[in-house]
Amino acid sequence: QVQLVESGGGLVQPGGSLRLSCAASGFTFSSYAMSWYQQAPGKERELVARVSNLGRRTDYADSVKGRFTISRDNAYNTVYLQMNSLKPEDTAVYYCNAKGVGSSSGTDYWGQGTQVTVSS
Repeated sequence: QVQLVESGGGLVQPGGSLRLSCAASGFTFSSYAMSWYQQAPGKERELVARVSNLGRRTDYADSVKGRFTISRDNAYNTVYLQMNSLKPEDTAVYYCNAKGVGSSSGTDYWGQGTQVTVSS
């Protein structure tokens, strides 16, 4: 059974930091590129950051470059999103996504989401 379980969300003041985690199970983690998406109320889900299946490449949305860092630990089947210098506009539900590569291409999994609220 495939599972992506996000954790680490919460309420933080502007300028603060949070670290999101996504624990994966039920599939070969190292065969999947991992991403974090955000969805604010009334808006579409948008890509925040992506890391390749072996962690060699990362990509970021312009809005988070220099503030957020995505990383993964294939030994623990976990992907992280370190969020620094948080702004009110970062408030959203954050979703973990796994997208298969190579022989696993065509498969796509989502977590249930974790709420991040940036407010004073």
